[in-house]
Amino acid sequence: MTKKILRSLALVLLPFVGSLLIRLLYSTNKKVFHSPDTISDKPIIFACWHGELLMLPYLYSHYRKIAHAKVLISNHFDGELISRTIKYFGLGTLAGSTNRNAARVLIQAMKTIKEGYDIGITPDGPKGPRREVADGIIVMAQKTEANIVLVEIKPTAYWQLNSWDKFIIPKPFGTLHFYSTKEIEIKGLEFEDARELIKQGLLAHAD
Repeated sequence: MTKKILRSLALVLLPFVGSLLIRLLYSTNKKVFHSPDTISDKPIIFACWHGELLMLPYLYSHYRKIAHAKVLISNHFDGELISRTIKYFGLGTLAGSTNRNAARVLIQAMKTIKEGYDIGITPDGPKGPRREVADGIIVMAQKTEANIVLVEIKPTAYWQLNSWDKFIIPKPFGTLHFYSTKEIEIKGLEFEDARELIKQGLLAHAD
């Protein structure tokens, strides 16, 4: 069987199976939300580290009962798998990254925010460096004047992959701790001050 056929099969099967596993892991864990009760109805940028991405749809659904968001996903094969998986949770995607084709992706994301969509972004994605904030989220927030919600997802028991982002997969029968900040406005901040504010907010409950 050729590599092309195997990839095609993977793109059909793995996202569906993956979405079921995510739901199973979520349902078998206790959930604790350390979050403000509400956020504004305006478009928000939700940000979390790439390694904590797996359960982000559930933090989002904590605030938005009807999903109206697009997530920035890299346009390589792994990104396509993620894109197809999160569609099972009602989330759209924007293909690309703020490291590659940065101008095109940022323009697309800013247009999406102005159309009323929330945006999901991993500031250290798609290839790192791990837990370092790239420029894209800062430019996006300052140009659109959208506020940012910083998200950390900390399971009490998990598997951790030997990948660049140390990707975390929660184990069943633990507790998922969802941390999210109040809306952060960076419109008037210097670029590096904004970067540091975002980074420290995403490391507030780091191991």
